[in-house]
Amino acid sequence: MIKIKIFKYVGMACCIVFFSSVVSCKKFSALNTKSYSEKELYRPNFHFTPKKGWMNDPNGMFYYNGYYHLFYQYYPDSNVWGPMHWGHAISTDLITWIEKPIALYPDEKGYIFSGSAVVDVKNTSGFGSLQNPPMVAMFTYHDMKKEKAGETNYQSQGIAYSLNEGLTWTKYEANPIIKNPNIKDFRDPKMTWDAFHQQWIMVLAAGDKTMFYGSKNLKNWELLSDFGKDIGAHGGVWECPDFFPILVDGTDDYKWVMLLSINPGGPNGGSATQYFVGDFDGKKFTIDESFSKDVKQQKGIFIDYGRDNYAGVTWSNISEVDGRKLFIGWMSNWQYAQKVPTETWRSSMTIPRELVLEKVGGHYTVSSKPVKELQNYVAKTIKKETLKIDKEAVLIDKSLIDLSKLDINFSLKNLKKDTYTFSFSNDSNNSIQFGINNKENYFFIDRSKSGKVDFSDLFANKISKAPFKVGFDKMDLRIIVDKTSIEIFYNNGKTVMSEIFFPDKPMEYFSVSKAKTEFTIDNLIINQLNFN
Repeated sequence: MIKIKIFKYVGMACCIVFFSSVVSCKKFSALNTKSYSEKELYRPNFHFTPKKGWMNDPNGMFYYNGYYHLFYQYYPDSNVWGPMHWGHAISTDLITWIEKPIALYPDEKGYIFSGSAVVDVKNTSGFGSLQNPPMVAMFTYHDMKKEKAGETNYQSQGIAYSLNEGLTWTKYEANPIIKNPNIKDFRDPKMTWDAFHQQWIMVLAAGDKTMFYGSKNLKNWELLSDFGKDIGAHGGVWECPDFFPILVDGTDDYKWVMLLSINPGGPNGGSATQYFVGDFDGKKFTIDESFSKDVKQQKGIFIDYGRDNYAGVTWSNISEVDGRKLFIGWMSNWQYAQKVPTETWRSSMTIPRELVLEKVGGHYTVSSKPVKELQNYVAKTIKKETLKIDKEAVLIDKSLIDLSKLDINFSLKNLKKDTYTFSFSNDSNNSIQFGINNKENYFFIDRSKSGKVDFSDLFANKISKAPFKVGFDKMDLRIIVDKTSIEIFYNNGKTVMSEIFFPDKPMEYFSVSKAKTEFTIDNLIINQLNFN
């Protein structure tokens, strides 16, 4: 018999449960044959999802006057891609979102593709005033008539401005402000205030490279340079760049980071986002020499090695007091995004993340971690200091906690050249497995038995892997679970894997498989989140 002691934790409306041993791995047959609605089974608890319609890339994010603004590629009239709008949502804490009216609609110049937005605090554009600074958005016009006619120059850049904190927008009468220089894929402008050189800069995707522009007023732009041809991963079209300065953690030194999405060409197939670290002189981006060697050796370094984090970009106008570089991505993959088994809506965003640039052993790494605001939603906590694992075991089950909204932390110790596998599963024989192959040096996610997988031949056709160079004797993990998604942060987010899945019923068990040798799970903390 498992002995459980329950202690009231002063100051929190929850119980902390301490196990005297690991829960037995025995599972009982499900007697409940409940049928679940699409909302009950698949709509996320805390990842942003539109109420209806199609969503893809995050766009135009900025912070102002207490609100985080998230815009996104949106088609309200179908659950598959169509004429692109900019949807809009706001949040005070990056976790709970309020959907707002559509911000930008297609017009005679084309669909409204991806882009960015900034708060023009000094009113350099002249659209507002110092007392009421304008928000300025830049987006790609996509002219479907030109594309269907076989023309190359069907994408150009336009701007719009808002004088009521992003609620409504006015398109600039002189659009397009940047015409197409005869490049087929010429899109996704990302604007940034370059305080080092006192200028607005913008980077956009241009086929197999990026192009940098500079401006003093957000309306008139000068081509500065280009970057990326024959550098990094080039298995598909480059899209959705981001470019920003960031402090090297623990130092006073700045580096510039470029995020660059690619489709196809991801490390596990389809869509993914790579990054580069280097220096910017006000006109040209030069990749760091040590980072360049890593890129060549690894054929691209990715912000997330799972198959479902794409087109991610960062928020602008985050205060110096806050100091974080905040990021969000689209949690899907173009290989199957339009086929996933939801009807009312399609797609969600990743959990918002803080990006941190670290330098370890002469190598730069962009780490990711869920935003700290998620901790404000912890409703119940289960802890165990040390578990010796020598057999397969269920670590927690549905009788103790709701496995559809979890934030789990733990450390692994005494690791050998072996495979360490964890899983979420249910009594319908659905499971999603993940872990560490410490012999062949890769992290992995296997969703081949996760439930509904037959909607696409590419959804669960192989195990996703994230390589590492040297095996580990210990490892820290953080796992965020939200009904149909898992986001795994290895070693404080130095490697991240995010994937979606569609079980036939909610997951009921969190388990660990037996390894060849005994190992230790240390400081296991399972937080159930509450969003009511």
